[in-house]
Amino acid sequence: MSRTIYSAAVDLGATSGRVILGRWAKNRLTLTEVRRFPNAFRSLGGHDYWELGTLWHEVQEGLRQAVAALPRGATLASVGVDVWGVDYALVDDTGRLVFPVHAYRDARTQPGLKRLANTRAALDRIYAATGIPNVFYNTSLQLEEVVARCPAITDLASRCLFLPDYFNFLLSGRMENEFTVASTSQLIDVHSTGWSRAALDHFRIPAQWFTPPVLSGTKLGRLKKEIAGASAALAKTQIIAVPGHDTAAAYDAMPAAPDGSDLYISSGTWSLVGFESDRPVLGAAALAARISNERIGDGRYRPLTNVIGLWMLEGTLKDFASRPTNDREWAALITAAEKLPAPAAPLDMAFAEFGNPASMKAAIDAQLRRRKLPRPKTLAGYVRLICESLGKGHADAMRAFEQMAGKKFRRILIVGGGSKNRILCQATANASGLPVVSFALEGTAVGNLASQLISLGAVKDLATFRRHLAADLKQTIFTPRA
Repeated sequence: MSRTIYSAAVDLGATSGRVILGRWAKNRLTLTEVRRFPNAFRSLGGHDYWELGTLWHEVQEGLRQAVAALPRGATLASVGVDVWGVDYALVDDTGRLVFPVHAYRDARTQPGLKRLANTRAALDRIYAATGIPNVFYNTSLQLEEVVARCPAITDLASRCLFLPDYFNFLLSGRMENEFTVASTSQLIDVHSTGWSRAALDHFRIPAQWFTPPVLSGTKLGRLKKEIAGASAALAKTQIIAVPGHDTAAAYDAMPAAPDGSDLYISSGTWSLVGFESDRPVLGAAALAARISNERIGDGRYRPLTNVIGLWMLEGTLKDFASRPTNDREWAALITAAEKLPAPAAPLDMAFAEFGNPASMKAAIDAQLRRRKLPRPKTLAGYVRLICESLGKGHADAMRAFEQMAGKKFRRILIVGGGSKNRILCQATANASGLPVVSFALEGTAVGNLASQLISLGAVKDLATFRRHLAADLKQTIFTPRA
């Protein structure tokens, strides 16, 4: 008889965080959300920062509540942390922060972004070396700006830890760079699992800030004694380097077809559209299409592209006093939007306009005016327009992948907040001509826990985990409509 294993997934997103207790018994995973909390960057002096002290407090509270939710006598076997990509903490030898932690939407990278964009030879060289396009949030551009503006930082900082790495350090006392989140930085060599010296040199980033990345599933050691305290349930808890990038974790949770014919969408603040591959998607066409060759925890590739995502809807809601505040009101809003006719044309989902505008509604209205298109009259109208536009963005990304990778997809699998949005799922099916399978799945948390269970030896490998998961998963299929 197989034993029951309890593990905790710390899942920190850009707008909210959760600590989820996972119970694995008889090849079945059961989730209990023990703590949820809001998250947001704050502006100070014209720049944007994360409140890491608040997040760390919430993580510790979440672990205490996870222990409280355990059956009598049970122990917490492990903890894994996943966070959004690209952002980092600069620390000294003891792990003390030596620089404030910027948020990726901070505009400080714009000069470097434009400089690289206007230097074609360098742009081509960096993409060939890293497989990551020139995007405003890249860690490479963030670190370039810090070193240029604050040269003394090269003496103060001895390590660069991405945010999941930093929380892993706070939990275990061990500093490591986990591979999936490192691959979001534009600093990993696209042809290996190590750092790109060409990229580090180009952006003038000290190579000694990094150590060779560890693959997902690496055990980092036990939970620090000052956190475990006298709790018997935490006395032997292992900290495991799960896929630190939340998108990589969400992709691991997808019950994908073994033949690789599924396209994945992790739909949240960003819509991250991609697939799993044994080789990267490179070249001039891939660079033009902004294909980002991020990596899977085992070292393989996860070519993807970013469609701006539900950030647009979150931003637009701020301009409406009558925005929904509970599930019932959300359902009513989606139903109202479904009853409206399709918009005359979708939005052009360019990052520059919608990345972090003062008013998302004003940014949308400005584009519509410029293109001589009618503006929605109600919030439901904006919901319909945004969802239809995202659906087309998903389909455009799919066709670009098919052309560049020389393959055909048969299904689109979607997880995350957008998987619960009927309009978005149907718009994606209509625009792509493929069935869209929406899973009732806490994607990031499940992928996080899958990595822990494999590391603990409770599950053989990811394919086995996906097979067990698929047998117990609710799904909704949206078929294309003319």
